[in-house]
Amino acid sequence: MPPFPPKMYWFLVFVVSVIAVCRASACPCERAELCQQIHGERDFEVFVFDVGGKTWKSYNWSMVTTVAMFGKYDAELMCYAHSKGARIVLKGDVHLPYIVDQDNRTAWIMEKVNLAKSQFMDGINIDIEQAVEDGSPEYLALTNLVKETTEAFHREIPGSQVSFDVAWSPKCIDKRCYDYVTIAESCDLLFVMSYDEQSQIMGDCIAMANAPLSQTLDAYNQYLNLNIEPKKLVMGVPWYGYDYPCLNLSQEGICSIAEVPFRGAPCSDAAGTQKPYSWIMKQVISSMSGRLWDSKQHAPYFNYKDQKGQIHQVWYDDPQSIGPKADLVKSKGLRGIGMWNGNILDYSEDPVARQQTAMMWNALLGC
Repeated sequence: MPPFPPKMYWFLVFVVSVIAVCRASACPCERAELCQQIHGERDFEVFVFDVGGKTWKSYNWSMVTTVAMFGKYDAELMCYAHSKGARIVLKGDVHLPYIVDQDNRTAWIMEKVNLAKSQFMDGINIDIEQAVEDGSPEYLALTNLVKETTEAFHREIPGSQVSFDVAWSPKCIDKRCYDYVTIAESCDLLFVMSYDEQSQIMGDCIAMANAPLSQTLDAYNQYLNLNIEPKKLVMGVPWYGYDYPCLNLSQEGICSIAEVPFRGAPCSDAAGTQKPYSWIMKQVISSMSGRLWDSKQHAPYFNYKDQKGQIHQVWYDDPQSIGPKADLVKSKGLRGIGMWNGNILDYSEDPVARQQTAMMWNALLGC
């Protein structure tokens, strides 16, 4: 907590941010026009989360429309994205109890607007994944935050984009009981995080697919049944998997996992470790099983033994599992598709890695 009242704290934040804008450095790009915000809309969104580093130089920029910069601000990335006609947007996160107060909320919004301006950015991606009770002060504050943020960005940065990240289903996943309908109406798009679908395991504590096909597709019907416009929804797919140490591996290949509770569920995917696709593609080669396929969950997996003799089961997504999801994006007329995250493919010069990486990018379009 700051050593002075919250309202005074947010006022000082606001003043500092305004000063920062006024003292903003000159355009860092080689051409000044690359610091102009992107205004045009594309018919199809490919929304990329970037968490830092320079792997963005190897992205398929013929596809990318928006990059959410979740790592340290990178002026070089901003300039390059703008040269390709792609937006760069801020990450927005805040502790919800703070913004129950209207003054705090307004100060936070203006801070983000001024930061986006000073960094020549094109909007904001609001990534708030906190538990919220239906009808609570935080519930109302979050709903108002999205509406007021969208209004402020559209007013201060014409043509800017405001997006909001939502769980794979609107049914209070992880106790995130948000006003999804009003939030969708308020902002430009919802990025549906169609992954971590085992964050709450209510049945047997076993390893399962990160984003099983049937469950994933049914959840989009849930959103659409709320009368949320298809063009408000961007499908997010995982470019990572989960590595689960098995307490026991049955003859049928069922991997029993440790009980790690999460937000009311007795078990969760927190019993495993997230692994990037680049690691998975190397590990599967030396695994004890090789790549296996679960036709019910429509997902690949494999088993391997670590140096201590512990058996692990790894579930992940690849072009075969992503393809049918990309097909739904087209058949339902959704706004687009994206991934968490763009950095975790193997962008090396290795010819096998290059092919695997190209196939993952192409899978976003169902190719």
